[in-house]
Amino acid sequence: MIKGVKILNDLQNLFFPNTCLGCSEIIGFNDAVLCVSCRHQLPLTQFINENDNLTEKFLYGRIKIENAASFIRYYKKGISKQLIHHLKYKGHQEIGTMFGKWVGHEILVSNRFKNIDYVIPVPLHKKKLKERGYNQVSNFGIEIANCIDAIYSEEIVSNVKYSKTHTSKNRNQRALSIGNQFLYNKNIPLNNKHILIVDDVITTGATLESCVRAFPKELNIKFSIITIAITS
Repeated sequence: MIKGVKILNDLQNLFFPNTCLGCSEIIGFNDAVLCVSCRHQLPLTQFINENDNLTEKFLYGRIKIENAASFIRYYKKGISKQLIHHLKYKGHQEIGTMFGKWVGHEILVSNRFKNIDYVIPVPLHKKKLKERGYNQVSNFGIEIANCIDAIYSEEIVSNVKYSKTHTSKNRNQRALSIGNQFLYNKNIPLNNKHILIVDDVITTGATLESCVRAFPKELNIKFSIITIAITS
């Protein structure tokens, strides 16, 4: 049986070889996303261990957070843009899985992001979810929750306002289009809980700000935020 599985895997690698999503070179491991070279080229930030990092500064004076971080820098050209594009539009959810496991491990050995009860992704509107077929940060959040022994949930907050991409909008335009976009599910008791919100890219922080503001202040919820990338 084991020999038969090996033969099938060998045939699959022969006719459908696994390729690096960064450079398209053939890589030997079926579950690998990047080759060693591309992995080393990732523009990592070290924000998970850094107080007052750029992600936190994006949100200063807007919402109260415990900790915030972004794992890589997003550039208009290069591997970070390519990976986010593959994750968001090409169905490569394994990218979210890779980053989720990586970030989860980094949190475990960090002095920050402690005592998190829930991990939730920034939700997509049901129309956009149907168009795309998946939330691009679901796997990212699931893997982080698994690593830190938190509860992952997509039922806590919903997106009630359909909008097209915000890529070309400035901060004020984003804030106007995103206002009142999210709705908190009152059937889930969250008093005094610590929630980690995850997203793919932080550009102005307007989406994350709107998501946090969906929760009533009287619940006394603590919020932390992690994104895969931050624009530079």
